[in-house]
Amino acid sequence: MTRWHDFIEKDGKAPAWPYPIRYDQEQEIETDVLVIGGGIAGCWAAITAARNGAKVALVEKGDTIRSGAGGPGCDHWCNVPANPLSPVDPDEWAAAMSEMPYCNGIGNQIQCREDWDTLVEMEQIGGKIRDTEDEYLGAEGRDKKSKIMISPRYTRNIGFGGDAAVRRPFKSNPEGKLNNCTIRIWGSTFKPALKKECKRLGVKIFDRVMVTSLLTEKGVQGARVVGATGLNGRTGEFMIFKSKASIVATAGDWSLYLLNTELAGYNTFRSRTITGDGNAMAFRAGAELTLMERTGVMMLATGFKHTWYGGAGDASYENVQLVDANGKKLPWPTQGWADGGAMRPTQKDMEKIIKGIHSGDYALPFYGDFPGMKDVERRATWDLMLKEESTCKIITDSYEKAGYDPAKHLLQNYSFIEGNSPQQWRTAGGGGPLVDWNLMTTLDGLYVAGENMFAAGDHSYAAATGRYAGRKAAGYSKQVAQGKAAREQITAEKKRIYAPIKRTAGIDWKELHAGIARAMQYFCSEYKTELLLNMGLDALKEIEEVHVPRLYALDPHKLMRSIEDLNLLTHGQIIINAALARKASSMMLNHFRIDFPQLDPAEWHKYLTIKLANNKVKIGSRPQKYWGDMVKNYEKYNKDYTGVYKRKK
Repeated sequence: MTRWHDFIEKDGKAPAWPYPIRYDQEQEIETDVLVIGGGIAGCWAAITAARNGAKVALVEKGDTIRSGAGGPGCDHWCNVPANPLSPVDPDEWAAAMSEMPYCNGIGNQIQCREDWDTLVEMEQIGGKIRDTEDEYLGAEGRDKKSKIMISPRYTRNIGFGGDAAVRRPFKSNPEGKLNNCTIRIWGSTFKPALKKECKRLGVKIFDRVMVTSLLTEKGVQGARVVGATGLNGRTGEFMIFKSKASIVATAGDWSLYLLNTELAGYNTFRSRTITGDGNAMAFRAGAELTLMERTGVMMLATGFKHTWYGGAGDASYENVQLVDANGKKLPWPTQGWADGGAMRPTQKDMEKIIKGIHSGDYALPFYGDFPGMKDVERRATWDLMLKEESTCKIITDSYEKAGYDPAKHLLQNYSFIEGNSPQQWRTAGGGGPLVDWNLMTTLDGLYVAGENMFAAGDHSYAAATGRYAGRKAAGYSKQVAQGKAAREQITAEKKRIYAPIKRTAGIDWKELHAGIARAMQYFCSEYKTELLLNMGLDALKEIEEVHVPRLYALDPHKLMRSIEDLNLLTHGQIIINAALARKASSMMLNHFRIDFPQLDPAEWHKYLTIKLANNKVKIGSRPQKYWGDMVKNYEKYNKDYTGVYKRKK
């Protein structure tokens, strides 16, 4: 196979790079609060820290105006019981969410108490949260007075991370009214407004800069975090950030198990820049991480499945009735008012559908009956839900350009005809740094927010926890002096990240990424054993010792991708070590050990923690619900916070 590098090397020169190259040149920035990651959580952290009087620098690998998982948009603001249309007490809703094992009760409590306040602030800075133009008059869930549009999908259910999971009564809602805890929003307006507000408040934004490591006091692993280092992805310049407090908000890792971006696609419904950077740098600095053994099946698209949201019946297809090839209605929930907010068939319904396929009662393929919907509901689903959710507007626009009209045409559903994704195509499953009620990690001065938190939630969770972390970090920065970074640590980091540009041959970042992904697919996939996991560690060690020294990059962008690979490598090692440590299987963690088949034995009902101490892996544990009484502790740590919650009481 001919590579791009082969064409370049044939003529002995690379195309002209459009930016000045400044390898090894240093730029030093001093600030009170450093925010690492400019997605939803990062922007909110920067805004709130600045509003609380801190000097703030925000560093984003892409362009803050559209970066991160929520950059293109969002259609639902979930788990918002403090909104004026909900009869449910936020504390009761948070408690119900936190009944799920291996959740994050701290984050849940923050979200339920503060995400309505956050949404109102979003509106104040330019985000659209109401049907102000009366475009959807008559739609179910639209409140005439406030013009807020309640989502039909989550009307009665608890939403866990954007999913409707538990139907239950609430003491605060004894009459069984609709819970109204999820709001339809115009999320595509949010990110530009957030960046604009950051700039208005004087936040210094560094776009196209990748943070590569955390700096610790005197360079000691496990000591207070006093800043970070970075790489400019366009100029190659080395950045040194010195801060009193730092907030990591770089989301999760959606690339670890992906083998090849050309042959298998890269549609993970997340930003391409989300590569486990936050977890990797926090781990190397000595922070404790938890839930790192959790993984999940990559359901969104890997080249073998249709693009998620590309087929009727996927998330956000509210009120769309599914029918078979002959127009016969299926016993499939419409994600709307008719069934009280259910999202998918029950097991009984699914068995009936499968039996009907085999008997001929239901003819494949299935379709979403858009023409059969009321006009206002069809428009609300197609133009509001789908076009506002992340990158789905690309899908709907492409369909329309090809001639699709939801008022005239059915939309195909891909269930049962494409098969299941191969189980080895997985994703890192929601682990992250352990946090306390200030959202500080186990490292002094280091905070975390959004999807970078363990067991994180959805868009509104990222916004509320980012806003909260910014408030706490600003307060901390007023109480401490600037820490002292170690020049030796900075020098070592420069040597590490610039190594690929010192070489003129070897392997490029895509080859290294493919090797890491293949090792994770082979040895840390659906089923695990001690032997397989140790073989995985050996494979990653070989990659680290044999192939990383051959990694080379021709320009600053490829250098940035190369550093991402090193984070993927670290992240894979963390996950396999954590998987080895949990000597039990767990349905909730999607963690299945062939050699320890018992599911969720009582002695393993705990959070395992993993950290580096003197560069050696250390395993620890915390009890479930280690956060204690959620209401008392929230109020203990937020005595001065005034929000709309008082109205609910």
